[in-house]
Amino acid sequence: MSQSRHVPVMLQRCLDMLAPALQTPGAVVVDCTLGLGGHSEALLQQFPEARLVALDRDKEALRLSGERLAPYGERATLVHAVYDELPEVLDRLGLPRVQGVLFDLGVSSMQLDEADRGFAYAQDAPLDMRMDQTTGVSAAEVLNTYPPGELVRILRAYGEEKQAKRIVSAIVRERDKEPFSHSARLVELIRDSLPQAAKRTGGNPAKRTFQALRIEVNGELAVLERAIPAAVQALAVGGRIAVLSYHSLEDRLVKQVFAAGAATTAPPGLPVVPEQYQPRLKLLTRGAELPTEEEIAENRRAAPARLRGAERIREALE
Repeated sequence: MSQSRHVPVMLQRCLDMLAPALQTPGAVVVDCTLGLGGHSEALLQQFPEARLVALDRDKEALRLSGERLAPYGERATLVHAVYDELPEVLDRLGLPRVQGVLFDLGVSSMQLDEADRGFAYAQDAPLDMRMDQTTGVSAAEVLNTYPPGELVRILRAYGEEKQAKRIVSAIVRERDKEPFSHSARLVELIRDSLPQAAKRTGGNPAKRTFQALRIEVNGELAVLERAIPAAVQALAVGGRIAVLSYHSLEDRLVKQVFAAGAATTAPPGLPVVPEQYQPRLKLLTRGAELPTEEEIAENRRAAPARLRGAERIREALE
């Protein structure tokens, strides 16, 4: 296992953002995306009085992180769950409110580095891409069975792929000859179906299609749409949330939830805004914060990261 995969993105910035909420003894912080446990370990180290609840849908990640976090004993509770299941998890643990929540929405380095998971386009592997390999449809099934119109929609919406129609025409033509099973064939097909100009921009031409398939296979945006409001809801007053996203669709969702929470809901023209209309959140970032050039030089996976944070400043009055 190479050490490079253990470098959590914007780690110190995330810790600093959550710090004011995690100083009190017994504070609970939730790492919604445990992965290999880099952020979780740092949270346990930096906040010795805090208790950690960490979620991951990937059983292999939970096993490896369990070993890494074993020295912290009872302070760390690891749960096999998707992050939109946060309310049920907290309910089961008897934790109605928490002081901190962290989301790192990037694909876990482990998933990218394990060739047979099929996330990476740089090496040939079975087209799986399921973060939880015990459930759901694989990327190969999506490619082989979805109607062409649906595939075009996915590549455009989730991959922001301008050449979606060309790529999908090629996929449909090829899958009729032989179903897709491995990533190398798909990468080659994408390369062959793009016009020259499109190949010259922005890295590997397969990147956008692979991102789109991954989001579809794991229902990532639908899950995120439920998860961010649920996490905000779980915060105690004074609690803080930090979210690292890696493409504009994720970042937009986070931005919308935070902006709605930080806005007054009062009808216009009221001379005094009553308590129930006051903002529930205070934004901790101006726009999205980006990684430094030094960090990107050290860890290229940090390059697309966008960090947003918010603090719960009052209860929602029903």
